[in-house]
Amino acid sequence: MSPQLCEFHLPLSPEELLKSGGVNQYVVQEVLPIRHLPSQLKAFQAAFRAQGPLAMLQHFDTIYSILHHFRSIDPGLKEDTLEFLIKVVSRHSQELPAILDDATLSVSDRNAHLNALKMNCYALIRLLESFETMTSQIGLDLDVGGKSKKGRAKAALGFDWEEERQPILQLLTQLLQLDIRHLWSHSIIEEEFVSLVTGCCYRLLENPTISHQKNRPTREAITHLLGVALMRYNHMLSATVKIIQMLQHFEHLASVLVTAVSLWATDYGMKSIVGEIVREIGQKCPQELSRDPSGAKGFAAFLTELAERVPAILMSNMCILLDHLDGENYMMRNALLAAMAEMILQVLNSDQLEETARCTRDQFLDTLQAHGHDVNSFVRSRVLQLFTRIVQQKALPLTRFQTVVALAVGRLSDKSVLVCKNAIQLLATFLANNPFSCKLSDTDLAGPLQKETQKLQEMKAQRQTVVASTVLDPEEEWTAMLPELTSTLQQLLKFPQEEEEIPEELANTETDEEVKGRIHQLLAKASYKYAIILAQKATRHLQKSEPFSHMDPEESEETRFLNLLENIFKGTAASTQEKNPQGSAGNVGPAQVICKDKSTVLPPRQSREKDELVKQEMLVQYLQDAYSFSLKITEAIGIISKMMYENTTTVVQEVIEFFVLVSQFGVPQALLGVRRMLPLIWSKEPGVREAVLNAYRQLYLNPKGDSARAKAQALIQNLSLLLVDASVGTIQCLEEILCEFVQKDELKPAVTQLLWERAAEKVPCSALERCSSVMLLGMMARGKPEIVGSNLDTLVNIGLDEKFPPDYRLAQQVCHAIANISDRRKPSLGTRHPPFRLPQEHRLFDQLQKMVTKGFVLPDPLWIPFKEVAVTLIYQLAEGPEVICAQILQGCAKQALEKLEKDPSQEDPRETPRLPTYLLMNLLSLAGDVALQQLIHLEQAVSGELCRRRVLQEEQEHKVKSPKEKNTSSETTMEEELGLVGATADDPEAELIRNICELELLDGKQVLATIVPLLLKVCNNPGLYSNPDLSAAASLALGKFCMISATFCDSQLRLLFTMLEKSSLPTVRSNLMVVTGDLAIRFPNLVDPWTPHLYARLRDPAHQVRKTAGLVMTHLILKDMVKVKGQVSEMAVLLIDPEPQISALAKNFFNELSHKGNAIYNLLPDIISRLSDPEGGVEEEPFHTIMKQLLSYITKDKQTESLVEKLCQRFRTARTERQYRDLAYCVSQLPLTERGLRKMLDNFDCFGDKLSDSSIFSAFLLVVGKLRRGAKPEGKALVDEFEQKLRACHTRGLDAVEELEVAQGGSQRAPSTTKKQPAVSRQQHRASATTDNDFVTPEPRRNARRYPNTQQRASKKKPKIVFSSDESSEEELLAEMTEDETPKKTTPIRRASTRRHRS
Repeated sequence: MSPQLCEFHLPLSPEELLKSGGVNQYVVQEVLPIRHLPSQLKAFQAAFRAQGPLAMLQHFDTIYSILHHFRSIDPGLKEDTLEFLIKVVSRHSQELPAILDDATLSVSDRNAHLNALKMNCYALIRLLESFETMTSQIGLDLDVGGKSKKGRAKAALGFDWEEERQPILQLLTQLLQLDIRHLWSHSIIEEEFVSLVTGCCYRLLENPTISHQKNRPTREAITHLLGVALMRYNHMLSATVKIIQMLQHFEHLASVLVTAVSLWATDYGMKSIVGEIVREIGQKCPQELSRDPSGAKGFAAFLTELAERVPAILMSNMCILLDHLDGENYMMRNALLAAMAEMILQVLNSDQLEETARCTRDQFLDTLQAHGHDVNSFVRSRVLQLFTRIVQQKALPLTRFQTVVALAVGRLSDKSVLVCKNAIQLLATFLANNPFSCKLSDTDLAGPLQKETQKLQEMKAQRQTVVASTVLDPEEEWTAMLPELTSTLQQLLKFPQEEEEIPEELANTETDEEVKGRIHQLLAKASYKYAIILAQKATRHLQKSEPFSHMDPEESEETRFLNLLENIFKGTAASTQEKNPQGSAGNVGPAQVICKDKSTVLPPRQSREKDELVKQEMLVQYLQDAYSFSLKITEAIGIISKMMYENTTTVVQEVIEFFVLVSQFGVPQALLGVRRMLPLIWSKEPGVREAVLNAYRQLYLNPKGDSARAKAQALIQNLSLLLVDASVGTIQCLEEILCEFVQKDELKPAVTQLLWERAAEKVPCSALERCSSVMLLGMMARGKPEIVGSNLDTLVNIGLDEKFPPDYRLAQQVCHAIANISDRRKPSLGTRHPPFRLPQEHRLFDQLQKMVTKGFVLPDPLWIPFKEVAVTLIYQLAEGPEVICAQILQGCAKQALEKLEKDPSQEDPRETPRLPTYLLMNLLSLAGDVALQQLIHLEQAVSGELCRRRVLQEEQEHKVKSPKEKNTSSETTMEEELGLVGATADDPEAELIRNICELELLDGKQVLATIVPLLLKVCNNPGLYSNPDLSAAASLALGKFCMISATFCDSQLRLLFTMLEKSSLPTVRSNLMVVTGDLAIRFPNLVDPWTPHLYARLRDPAHQVRKTAGLVMTHLILKDMVKVKGQVSEMAVLLIDPEPQISALAKNFFNELSHKGNAIYNLLPDIISRLSDPEGGVEEEPFHTIMKQLLSYITKDKQTESLVEKLCQRFRTARTERQYRDLAYCVSQLPLTERGLRKMLDNFDCFGDKLSDSSIFSAFLLVVGKLRRGAKPEGKALVDEFEQKLRACHTRGLDAVEELEVAQGGSQRAPSTTKKQPAVSRQQHRASATTDNDFVTPEPRRNARRYPNTQQRASKKKPKIVFSSDESSEEELLAEMTEDETPKKTTPIRRASTRRHRS
């Protein structure tokens, strides 16, 4: 049969064309071999030139064969076939318009063109799909040759396929835009043809690279092709189904399909497709989406982007999607909330909204606020982000400000870091876009608010008085209107009006009260005619209601209506007056109705007063809103400031930016946050450090001012405010920041110039301003020492000149500033230049010596900190500082001797002379400072200089050596560097310095040695020398002297620790805690036996001592200078300290300790034992607080499993119910896994008999709940088994577990069949617990004198459990220590390593 007479059916698969179908159906006759394909293609091309597109009817088999052998044929043949088919289809699309317009076209010709069209399109689309499939597979293959994907595809195909797709799609679009449906019978195009064309589009979209920017032309061509199919070929339903399927399976298509759908809805007018797609998504079951996260993600991304493009179209379909707001999938909730936000921003963002639109906006905002408390943190975070956008674009109504701000403040306490971060951003956005004021100080706003509120109340009271006086008597009003009303009534009765249509509301819905109110209003407005007509209608339709039912038929009609109207008017007026007897402005009386309806009746004065009242109410409301907003911001500042030291860098950066913004808005509390961020300049995170620097740049380096001098003055003033009441730490942080600015030349020269003028009193300033200027100059000198170095004499004149009274505060700051001109660090060995020093004769040292010596005899408390800085400066800058300080010390001692005097009340001339207390305190304090600085000078400056000289000498010797000696020397040096040489003696300089300290500094020939007897006498006699300041100075001086010599330190340690224990002065105990901490670093072997006394200060009654002890022990433990024993439980107790600073210090300690291997894991057993000990532990609730914090550091599965097993075994050795409960609580706080549960089941006998206690049972049920939430299906059976055992033991005891196991029959664990077996098991467990080094160690060695045999025998009868940390008893902590009680252990400290802590 001729191909023209056959009908070509579009196949579902290519193989169908090979099978014989129905009558007249086209079938491929033969699949040509590959070798014949080039010649047959040329024949087809020749036929095409002769016959046109209809040549496909005779040569379709050739194209089918090419498609069949596509993978095997030559790339050139593929390219030729593609070009030829494009030419065929293009030619056909050009010829079709004329053919379609030909009315004389025969049926056979029409069928021929239809078959040719279907064949051409089928062939071209199949070829397109073949190329696309091959390109995709090439992209998936391994890149063995190292070429790019594009290069591999081009090599395989012979051309760049991605550039060829767009012309083909445009050609198909052009073809579909023709009216080709006339080629089909009844002008109904077959669905298979539309599916053929659109199917290739969907297959192209499935390629992941379609979303790339380079494929944008292809995406646009696909969009237009599908748009034509939608608009002309009824493709809506198929497109909707296909889009839903693709969104579920291809994540990359969400944005691509959004672009397409929005284009169809706008340019092609197909808005209904949005509704169809949304309806399909809305009908998806929320539970099903919770099980299909990829599909939910696709739908969510699609809805979010669609709302951004066509929010108005989507808004009409939002009701269909609302069920997903209650679904489990958080991505769908986020998408719907984002869509609502877009609609608020783009559609509902106007002040002139209609009522329905306003209601919709309010509903959307209510939904957003409600989901600010969503169970999922990502949803809460998204809500805050959306509100941030809404506030930025000023789309949030003012009435919502307070509630949304309150929401943001509440979210600051969220446990999710992401939510907290976005809450801070939202509050910052509120500040930047607030409609109230550029200055938001609640103290500044409170005054105007109170004043304007009082004024409003006065205006209201005055208006109430005026209104009350204008209310007329209803009787008088009725009398006044009666003549005109009677005339109107007579006129209407005489000439009745035509029957008017009864109002609908009067007949059906209007009540008698409403009708009376309307009649009253008409009478009040003098509309008598309409009032009478309404009354007539009411008498006919409300005959059963008062007062229309009580009309006397014997009276005349005129009288009846007048009585009716009178009753209505007077009755309504009377009831109004009863409700409003004072005629308040808030209610409406008859006179006010008249005023309201007849505005012309109001006098101009009353109208003006009414406008003023409205304005005043608006002003008060504005101030009230501003005040409430500032209060919320102040509340937020308190919360956000606590987040300054979070572990998350992004949160810290947000907090810093927030405080910068708050400061710019003048909130007074912002200064606290600005100061609080200062220590972050030392952060190891570069982002945090840079954020602090940027914050101070914004706040201080760009002040407002008309000139450079005015700006400098403002900058200095702002920085000086930071120095007010600043701590030493704050000053050091600010110094680091200013040093950074100076080094980068960010401070203008005008600032330095003005600081010098203020310091030299060339401009008027106060003493404090002068002092702060010197401080700032000193800080800047750290960055550029020449700032002070070039003006050294000026500084000496400013602060160290002789004046009376001397200004020691200024002198102290001058010393600090001068100290910054030299490098205080230890000189390196490679330095060739000698350190910077000034000669002894320099004027600076003369002035310092004079000020210290002359101030010694003055009872000025500021002299002590000044002389400390002065001594430090002398040792830092002077040549031979020990000579100058010896002269100072001798001069002061001489003055003290001259001041010795007898008490005038003592008549006995033999009475010992007495020295004023402050002189003795000054002398001891000065001696202590000199002793410490002499030590530092020897160990740093002298030792460094000796090393420098030795290195230089070795270099000189090296130069004169022979080459052979040089080679030997270099080999030796290399071996030393590689550590191949055995341990040798310390360097000679260090040995020399040690000998000087041990043998010379405190011998009888030195000045310091003469002070020692006096110092010891004061320290040994606290009753005789009871002055608190003297005791503090003496204890500090003794500690500084102990730092010099190990021999002297060893001889005085007992005195130091006795003072640490026994002193009644918290200051002394605090000072000695610092001293002993320094001694523990310098002489660790000497202080090690006294470590328990250091831990004991952690329970000191004075909070300042506990804080100091916490700081000292933190440094010692983290630097491995003391053994971390079970006594670290004292640090754990600080976690519940009532002082927030101390508890924060303890928390920081354990945070740092948690980074040191398994340290906390190894310490936990001893900590638990000590804290739950009924004799020396803590209460139950504090125990829970402490352990919750400590157990949060146990994150490794192995640690958890081991700890669970050991805690379960500890149930056997516990002695009290309280200890049982504590152990159960600890188990419940661990992050258990399935393996941990198996450990608990293995050790069930250890705690099973304790489950009768409800609190213990509840703790284990909590464990079950945690395990069940994260359990896998196979693990749930294990959890159920554990829960059954728990409940059985709780209700019937441990024997019930045996019954339960027997009933289960074939359980994996063998049941206990006898009563003797558990006892044996307990003994075995006790033995294993005893050998567990992490928990229990052998009892400490006991002294026979302190522990008699009787006590030992008693202890055998009642064994007491001891732990590895119990190396000291309570008796050793007593303050009274005799010589034989002094610890003699000198065991060297073994620093803990991470290897020891591994489990």
